[in-house]
Amino acid sequence: MPEFSRRFCIAPMLDCSDRHNRFFLRLFSPHILLYTEMVTAAAIVFGDRDRLLGFNAEEHPVGVQLGGSNPEQLYQAAKICADYGYDEINLNCGCPSDRVQSGSFGACLMADPVLVAECIDALRGAQLPVTIKHRTGIDKQKDYEVFRAFAARQIEAGVDALIVHARNAWLQGLSPKQNRDIPPLKYDWVYRLKQDFPQTEIIINGGIKTLDSALAHLQQVDGVMLGREPYQNPFMLQKVDQVIFDEQVKPTPTRLSILHSVYPYIESQLQQDIPLSRMIRHIVGLYRGEPHAKQWRRYLCEHGNKKTGDMETLYRAEKLVE
Repeated sequence: MPEFSRRFCIAPMLDCSDRHNRFFLRLFSPHILLYTEMVTAAAIVFGDRDRLLGFNAEEHPVGVQLGGSNPEQLYQAAKICADYGYDEINLNCGCPSDRVQSGSFGACLMADPVLVAECIDALRGAQLPVTIKHRTGIDKQKDYEVFRAFAARQIEAGVDALIVHARNAWLQGLSPKQNRDIPPLKYDWVYRLKQDFPQTEIIINGGIKTLDSALAHLQQVDGVMLGREPYQNPFMLQKVDQVIFDEQVKPTPTRLSILHSVYPYIESQLQQDIPLSRMIRHIVGLYRGEPHAKQWRRYLCEHGNKKTGDMETLYRAEKLVE
């Protein structure tokens, strides 16, 4: 099994973290730990596994995030994921959406730390590292000790790392999008958790938008996880190897070098009848902040989503930002 670091991770995000996006982000660094979108254990056990789990070897290191609360089913799904070659199994204990709640998993699992521990124990049977992504609590829970007790139970169950979105999840009254912004951040709770459990790997998530702020968090915890910012503004990762991994890279990637590096991949996918729209939606933010970013984005959105979209569409868009 290849070794990897959780020092800098990109969060699992619905409708974002697919294989095309992971291939694209991997071009910025060999060290970032990437994740799939959340996949339910039931879908893996009973559904189209290649469609759900297929990925490219170039994406490593990559973890799969599972949703579920049935330990036996999670074990079966984890074994299948191990056979596909994933580097880590992550259990979703942080998503607050109504759909996830109706399936009795996601953030609502934090109300049952014993069940979560049983799930962790089952997942470990797949012989891969097991982590969980969770919140500081649910609804308006304000007692650090409740949060600490949840974490302690999972550590006792043998979890390899805790990935903490440093906000509570409000199960009623807020949408998933609002749950990413409205509940107040509790970075101090995550720092304190690391002090309480110094031997456990603690990764912090939530509201982190720059490499400098990520580096500041790394003075307190073992790793950072970013989500929307690198998805919407991927070029922020240009110097991630130098800043986060203390690795001198010469030369650092340019927007154009990244774009040209992803072209062969896109062309190969087009040859497999994958629509251009599935890939270009992940790269429209590449020129964010640049003078011609709006023209680039508009052209790709207008022409890349047509059935006739092809490599020429990208070549024409490129000329707008030269």
